[in-house]
Amino acid sequence: MGILNITPDSFSDGNLYYNNLEKAVEHAIQMQKDGADIIDIGGESSKPGSIPVSAEEELRRVLPVIKILSKKLEIPISVDTYKPEVADAALRAGAKMINDITGLTNPDMLKVAAKKNTPVIIMHMQGEPKTMQKDPRYKDVIEDIHDFFESRIKDAKKLGLTNLILDPGIGFGKTKEHNLTILKHLNNFKDLGYPILVGPSRKSFLGAITGSTVEQRLEATIAAVTIARLNGANILRVHDVASCRKAIQLADATINA
Repeated sequence: MGILNITPDSFSDGNLYYNNLEKAVEHAIQMQKDGADIIDIGGESSKPGSIPVSAEEELRRVLPVIKILSKKLEIPISVDTYKPEVADAALRAGAKMINDITGLTNPDMLKVAAKKNTPVIIMHMQGEPKTMQKDPRYKDVIEDIHDFFESRIKDAKKLGLTNLILDPGIGFGKTKEHNLTILKHLNNFKDLGYPILVGPSRKSFLGAITGSTVEQRLEATIAAVTIARLNGANILRVHDVASCRKAIQLADATINA
């Protein structure tokens, strides 16, 4: 899954594609060429400390891109949003998936997805982006996330939603130690019976371990996605598609050896 942020303030690629439709479209097409299977388009930053934007502003950012790319890409588009009205408009514009960082906790988002049994990524986040990294705590990070997934799956099934993907939310209300524990024990979520998505790309825990800046975290990202794949991840959400794709090819060859 290739990341395309149409924002002025995302932690890694903020302002690169914001208010630049041509550049955003070109980047998505390049990620497809580089081997992306999904393009994830977001119009609101969810980095730690970020400030929410209105649904109107989010739609202004993402809809033009989705409308063009839905006609140009051969792979599906995912909309990265927790707002039901944004998800609904994006699906009507050509998006095929919803990536919800609030994990379908909004009943209205459940209804939007249930209309056509749209594939939904249920992500776990402790708190909200503005405050999530202020001393996050868990009794047991794996068990707590597992319980969250069970609850969200139950509510989704009540509305007939079956196309679910589970994302434990690396970096969303987690310490460095929590993130490493999640990567190490991804297989603990396999019993739930749904694909697992992991998004460690360029995140701060990688910098905390390696001492690298955001721009210097490619090697650590490659290591993280490889570990995630070997431990059971089915989808890797990344900025650097070409490099990470090669790493996953090697991981898959090892798994299948």
